[in-house]
Amino acid sequence: MDKLRVLVIDDSQQIRDFVAEYVLISQGYEVEMAKDGVEGLHMALTHPPDLILTDFEMPRMTGPEVLRELNQRGSKIPAILMTSHGSEEVAIEVFRLGVQDYINKPFMPEDMIKAIEKALSMARLKREKEELTNRVIRANKDMELRLNELNILYQVGKSITTMMNPRQMLERIVDAVLFVVKADECVLALIDPKTGELKEHVKKGRSANKNQFETQLFSVPLQVGQKVVGNLSVSKHVKKDFSSHDDHLLRMLADYAAIAIHNLQLVYELDLNKEREKQQIRGVFERYVAPTVVQQMLAHPDLVKLGGTRETVSVLFADVRGFSTFSNRTAPEMLVKILNLYMQAAANVILDEEGTLDKFMGDAVMAFFNAPLPQPDFALRAVRAAWNLCQAVKNVHVQLPKEYHLNFGVGVGMGEAVVGNIGTPQMMNFTVMGDAVNKSKRLQENAKGGQILISAEVYNLVKDYIRGRSVGNILLKGQKKAELVYEVLAVNDSAS
Repeated sequence: MDKLRVLVIDDSQQIRDFVAEYVLISQGYEVEMAKDGVEGLHMALTHPPDLILTDFEMPRMTGPEVLRELNQRGSKIPAILMTSHGSEEVAIEVFRLGVQDYINKPFMPEDMIKAIEKALSMARLKREKEELTNRVIRANKDMELRLNELNILYQVGKSITTMMNPRQMLERIVDAVLFVVKADECVLALIDPKTGELKEHVKKGRSANKNQFETQLFSVPLQVGQKVVGNLSVSKHVKKDFSSHDDHLLRMLADYAAIAIHNLQLVYELDLNKEREKQQIRGVFERYVAPTVVQQMLAHPDLVKLGGTRETVSVLFADVRGFSTFSNRTAPEMLVKILNLYMQAAANVILDEEGTLDKFMGDAVMAFFNAPLPQPDFALRAVRAAWNLCQAVKNVHVQLPKEYHLNFGVGVGMGEAVVGNIGTPQMMNFTVMGDAVNKSKRLQENAKGGQILISAEVYNLVKDYIRGRSVGNILLKGQKKAELVYEVLAVNDSAS
């Protein structure tokens, strides 16, 4: 607290010096002196003191006249009147003018000190009250500033945590730091997940005369839990260091930024994993099923995993009849070329019906329907593929000499089977296993070249769409009893 100031008004130099030296200065007060009432009034009005000590009788203006003038101008300066006229009338008059006390001349320093302490007690209280009021005002302004900063931080945090464009988000973070911390330059660096090295991503700065001031640097990590994702560095071209408040603001911004960047990295990793899953699905299926099926599988990547599920499927087996004899009399190069023509024809018709090509087995092909995606008309698709296969072979014959004409024996069965990926994560095959597969293969083994044999279960599902005939009960290899088998003679375009 500053020293209290006392204005001494007296036409006696001796009195002024005595009061100043033996009473006021020794007690730690700051002293100002005026030689008469006019000068004292001017000093009191231009630079109001905490206390006035004034003589009663003075040339040009008496002490009561000075106090009366101050009173009329609304002054509340406490005063002590020094007088040799100690009458009751004087006391009543000066007290009405706001005098705190009066003391008779000559006086003892101790008496004057007591009077001054008593008079200044109110001045001290007033000053303390003013200082407390100013402190409250400053605290309120500071609180308002902090609330405004917190609101800005909240808005910034809300903004950056919802941004999905990486570059825009990083630049928004840097802009926010420059604005909130009032820094001259900000650098945002991120840790490269592959190398673990800190790499600068965004650097921005305000225009400033860097040569005029010393540069103060400050940095905080961008950290989520125990994971550090980057670093924020700021600099100010000022003479003083960063304050603890700057530190607090920067760390709050760093927390928002770290969360936003971490979330963005998680989204990026999720997208990357999804893309890997899509590539995995393409790798597994694009060579075996129709493109439309692959696209549907990409929408459901969770279906591509090791293991299988029980599904009802229709299975098609087609085998080139007489191929062993044909291969013995045909050059290997020509043999491969001819076989590829027939297999290409088989693959095309199966994929056209959105079937799944399971495998090629020398001169045979296996396919199944109703997996990996459900197909309500899976039995009809399989029979239609078998019929179209036989028709496609005729087109192959047109391209080849008669000695290269071959035909497929085709079998189509259905039943419950285990469907899924068999193998290892590095090498897997999407296939079906079960008795329905074996039965379909046995039907194919009983079919002649150009003939399509189907099971009774398949016939019952497609009989409205085909023309067929019963070939009787056949004991298929591996079965305990004979089963009724049908031959497909034609496939209609619509139900009869």
